[in-house]
Amino acid sequence: MIFAALEHILTHIFFSIISIVIMVHLMNLLIREIVGLRDSSEKGMIATFFSITGLLVTRWIYLRHFPLSNLYESLIFLSWGFCIIHMIPKIHNLKNDFLAITAPSAIFTQGFATWGLSIEMHQSAILVPALQSQWLMMHVSMMLLSYAALLCGSLLSVALLVITFRQNIYIFSKSNNFLIKSFFFDEIKYLYLNAKRRVCTNTSFLLFRNYYKYQLTQRLDYWSYRVISLGFTFLTIGILSGAVWANEAWGSYWNWDPKETWAFITWTIFAIYLHTRTNKSLQDLNSALVASIGFLIIWICYFGVNLLGIGLHSYGSFN
Repeated sequence: MIFAALEHILTHIFFSIISIVIMVHLMNLLIREIVGLRDSSEKGMIATFFSITGLLVTRWIYLRHFPLSNLYESLIFLSWGFCIIHMIPKIHNLKNDFLAITAPSAIFTQGFATWGLSIEMHQSAILVPALQSQWLMMHVSMMLLSYAALLCGSLLSVALLVITFRQNIYIFSKSNNFLIKSFFFDEIKYLYLNAKRRVCTNTSFLLFRNYYKYQLTQRLDYWSYRVISLGFTFLTIGILSGAVWANEAWGSYWNWDPKETWAFITWTIFAIYLHTRTNKSLQDLNSALVASIGFLIIWICYFGVNLLGIGLHSYGSFN
């Protein structure tokens, strides 16, 4: 009873802090960047991390097993993973661009776990024999941390695509307006010969004027690659440890279960991303597009397969 009350209190503390963090971040974006507000939001994310950690530890103590046995607990751990990803730039004392992604992701995930799932799913039952293994912590934690990292990295790539796409449309519209106006001044021949030079001049001017956007896109590309690389490493470890665990539990390293199949598809998609990102002729927008597709694949792997409630991983379903 005491542990249930403590879990309830920690959940409310989490929602209170993360809501304030999001409000402060919006104020910082809409008004102007204030150092004090930015520091308070960073401290809020740290407090959020400790509240979720306390929630996980509380369930660990009174359930007497690592809290990763059902969908509700995995969503809590995923929220915790988003907080971990948020702190990565702090390790190297770099500017943190993750708050706009990690904070809403954490509150959405935790909110769905708290209010979107039935009360019965909040209660952890006795572990099925397949889960009564030391591999539970290793495999599931690696998979969920990989989901958190890959989701954040993919969202950074989506943001990169949106900013670049809007900027290209703006430049293209400016160029078209320039050519249309030229027609009405009967200077077609002269302007045709000089169109390329003038368009390049206008483009250079726009890039200079939008230097902040250029820096932002470079940071988005940098952190997207770093975070996805980290998530890919976690995913690889998770799949390998899961294969060893499957051999112990079911007598086979790979069974082409729906969860295993989609995990392999996810791994393949992000392997393609890393290849395109490190290949100079294919990087930038091509790699960002692959990561954006990977964002949907992750949700199918983690969430969509659970809707089916079939296969060897059915204990993580909505049923």
